[in-house]
Amino acid sequence: MSHATVLEHNVAPLPRDLSRDERLTVSTADPHPGLDFPIRALDGYALSGRLFPHEGAEVGAVALITSATGARQRYYARFAAFLARRGFPTITYDYRGIGGSRPEKLEGFPARLEDWGSQDLAGAIATVRERFPRRRLLLIGHSVGGQLLGLAPNANEVSAMLHVAAGSGYYKLFPQRLRMALNWRVIAPTLIRAFGKLPGWAGTAEDLPAGVAEQWARWCLSPQYLMSEGGETRREAYASLYLPLRAYSFSDDPIASKAAVSHLLDFYADALVEHRHVTPRQVGGQPIGHFGFFRETFRHTLWEDAVEWLAHQALTARPVKAA
Repeated sequence: MSHATVLEHNVAPLPRDLSRDERLTVSTADPHPGLDFPIRALDGYALSGRLFPHEGAEVGAVALITSATGARQRYYARFAAFLARRGFPTITYDYRGIGGSRPEKLEGFPARLEDWGSQDLAGAIATVRERFPRRRLLLIGHSVGGQLLGLAPNANEVSAMLHVAAGSGYYKLFPQRLRMALNWRVIAPTLIRAFGKLPGWAGTAEDLPAGVAEQWARWCLSPQYLMSEGGETRREAYASLYLPLRAYSFSDDPIASKAAVSHLLDFYADALVEHRHVTPRQVGGQPIGHFGFFRETFRHTLWEDAVEWLAHQALTARPVKAA
């Protein structure tokens, strides 16, 4: 499957001066905690959201950050504050069952992984468009957050999309494929039956609703990943998204390999794709992995590279596909 345009492939930002902070987590001492930004999923479920108001000159666009599986929105607070200081009002939110959007009791909570896209992301898009009707909407998807857009019925409201370590979850694309097969065929189902959820200590940081974990397991065991369900309607929804898409993959990422990222990008067949495959050496030698992009260590490299692209998208009209 080919893309409408491949703008650039396998390039990396130039290294600049870096701090020596090598932690793999973002500090919880957020420079700006954000403001309450309630979001209603399309089915009415209440989601916890935060708005980071822009500072200084407006750039004509608003940024929406969609999280990785099991990652709370607070993980992205520093990057969101960084974007806000560069003129982008920025919104983060928690999917149903996660963080501030978790019910009192997770056992028996009815949720599927696809709900995070068809209901939660769609609701976030609708809420942001209502609050910021005259600004372009730029989506920043981390891991599963980059997989979900085609599930949202209002996906065409998004003007451009930035992927960070977002790849197909098909287990054979993982470096440790046998371990992943064991996880999805044996370990995860056993834990779900025992606890009524997938406990965070099993490797997802946050507990996952049983239905989310079960559907994720089915997808990961299929070569077509999320396209294994939903039929031709779903495939066409992804393939028809005609928008600029920059995707970052990282050579030391044990989850979203270069091949897995390319596999996911194939689903976005009409997108104007730019795939940047980055090595730690190209950004000063610090490890990046699956979550490292959002460490403030990379403020002067990866963050600057990303915000430059986002600023360009804010000033550029969404391309129109020729008839």
